[in-house]
Amino acid sequence: MGNCIVFCAAEFDRLIAPISPTDYVIAADGGLRHTQALGIVPQEILGDFDSLGYTPAGAQVFPVEKDDTDAMLAARRGLALGFREFWYYGSLDGPRLDHTLANYQTLQYLADHGAAGYLIGRDFLATVVKNGAVAFPAGGEGLISLFCLGADARGVDIEGLYYPLQGGTLTAGFPLGVSNHFTGAPVRISVASGSLLVLWERKNGLPQRL
Repeated sequence: MGNCIVFCAAEFDRLIAPISPTDYVIAADGGLRHTQALGIVPQEILGDFDSLGYTPAGAQVFPVEKDDTDAMLAARRGLALGFREFWYYGSLDGPRLDHTLANYQTLQYLADHGAAGYLIGRDFLATVVKNGAVAFPAGGEGLISLFCLGADARGVDIEGLYYPLQGGTLTAGFPLGVSNHFTGAPVRISVASGSLLVLWERKNGLPQRL
């Protein structure tokens, strides 16, 4: 099974990798504009279409007054289809800060359901690591930051970055993990208990899940 590729309505730059025939593409509301610009026919179109401004043919239409964002609707749909890795384009660089924060929570929702999610922006990528670890190969450069989501993140180990940590605790009330740096060494980030929101420069690509 491939990945669930979701296009949201915020700004979009370019794909991080070609879309595979085994991937499943969902256009969430205004994300349909991005798929149209790329010449991609999504397997599903869903949302309330307040961003797109019209209801496309064949779309799954949801009311504006609902609990889920369009990105969350796509997460639920992808999980129901059995996907365990989600790539979200048009999810980081929009004018709506509230929707960016909601997308961070969507990453947490995916992690809570045993899946991995990535927000793919122009310059940065983001993911949530819950009770697990990720690794980056040697040669990384630029910024990387870690933030606690929810309850305290305990047993945090950071190897290979400018500011290492062993058995540390990150809390939601203090930004201890902000503005770390790649050094060119292999990187491993792990958390024994809790969740970390990790943001890093896009040029370093996607990490390996351990």
